[in-house]
Formats: sequence, C-alpha cells, structure tokens
Amino acid sequence: MVQSALPRLPEMGADPEREYRLGIMGGTFDPIHYGHLVTAEQAREALALDLVLFMPAGKPAFKQDLDVTDAEDRYAMTVLATAANTAFDASRFEIDREGVTYTIDTLRALREHYPANVKLFFITGADAVADLVTWHDASEMAELATFIAATRPGYDIDTARSRISASGVPFDVRYIEIPALAISSSNIRERVSRGKSVRYLTSESVIGYIRKNGLYNRHVVERVDGVAKM
Repeated sequence: MVQSALPRLPEMGADPEREYRLGIMGGTFDPIHYGHLVTAEQAREALALDLVLFMPAGKPAFKQDLDVTDAEDRYAMTVLATAANTAFDASRFEIDREGVTYTIDTLRALREHYPANVKLFFITGADAVADLVTWHDASEMAELATFIAATRPGYDIDTARSRISASGVPFDVRYIEIPALAISSSNIRERVSRGKSVRYLTSESVIGYIRKNGLYNRHVVERVDGVAKM
C-alpha cells in the first residue's frame, strides 16, 4: 500500500552508500496554500531534503469534531498546488487508510518500507510541536523521525522547547522561521464563503478547483477584466 501511494519514490534508498532525506508534510490542507508551500520549500533547502511528500490527512485525529472538506477534494488541490515543483510530491497514503489518521502510523509505514539510509523528517508548525509530547505514541515518533518546526516571526519557541524537554522524550526538533505562515486555511475558507479575494494566498490552480467544485459555501466569484477572482 505504501508503494502504490508513493509512485515517485521507489528509488529512495537505492544507493546504500549515500543518505537520503525524505520530508513529510502532514496536514489537513483544507485548502493547501502558499504558507504550506513556502514552509516545505524552506525546510527542503535548510535540511537538504531530497523530496518533500505532502500527505493530506484522511480523518485527522485532532479534528474529529470539525467539518472537514472531503479527502478527495483536499488531495486534488494538493496535487495541483505541488505539481510545478519537482522536489514535491503528493500521496494518497493517509486518505486511503481506514480509520482515524495518526502520524505514528504514517511514520511506521514509511520506516518499514524504506531502508535505514532513508532519514525521515516530519514538517509541522511550531504550535503543533509544542504538543508533540501528547501525540499518540510520542516516544516512538521521536525514534522514527526528526521534526522540523515552522515558526512565525516573533514566535516564542522557548515554550515548545521547555515542554519537550520536561517530557523526557528525546525529540530532535529543528526550528525554521517562515514569514508566510501568517496565511491560514481557515482564513481562506472564510474569505471564500464571503466572496472575498484569495488571490496570492494560494495557487491559481487551487482557486480554480475551489471555484469549479463550489467548495466553501459555493459563493459566486467576482470577475475582473473577464478573469475569475476569489
């Protein structure tokens, strides 16, 4: 199942003489936006990642009580948004799994699939990193992957560091500052629902998909010089 969900990755780990670095960008991606893409690209550059794999969550454990857009729509938008970058790929792995999505299950599957010379780097937000110690099977996660924490300018990372240190779980966390993290999926959904522009917040391909499929309340978009504007 892992192999069929990762069509571009069979060569990872093929050369036993070198180390491969696989970034995993988890998230709901409802919708994916430039903040996600900038974070992935800066993490790729900062940690010398060979590829960043975007994994839209199927049934996110932390959003069971929220209304989340259909997984197929979120996956389709992720494919569209990442298509132009050859260092990015999108996977169906988590949306094709049955049951609630836990990060540990994804890391276990990847670790079992690839040889030891493929190192795993899980990319997430600094807010989430502060809660790592409460995640399902946190101790095992610390053994399986290095965590990349994307922070906003001015974010107090000492809180996250102190919580992780106090837990005694030996997480390896690398912090990188991402100015574009001011963009949020919730704000994009809210703007679309009000018929406001989301141009330059996410890619034109994603905006087109939202419009075509009537996502986020099916509001009619404004047209400027004959071009759809959301």
